[in-house]
Amino acid sequence: MEKARWRLRIHGKVQGVFFRKYAQMTAQSLGLGGFARNQPDGTVLIEVEGPPDKLELFLRWAYRGSPAAQVAQVELEKDLPLLHESTFQIG
Repeated sequence: MEKARWRLRIHGKVQGVFFRKYAQMTAQSLGLGGFARNQPDGTVLIEVEGPPDKLELFLRWAYRGSPAAQVAQVELEKDLPLLHESTFQIG
């Protein structure tokens, strides 16, 4: 099965609104590995890996985010080296 790893930087009201927890639940439901971390500049950094079709579904979710989030922008970087992560961690 083909896998890929993507990096997303989420801008907007995304800290203090359970964004990372919802990201974890979404990634787990899709069978994706990776992590989500708050950044000092107020963004959330996510790296996620798995089948490209599942990554597309995760990306679609990221534009909405958690119920209380207000996503202003999603930066996407594709084709990162695979780390073969099978779980999704909150950092």
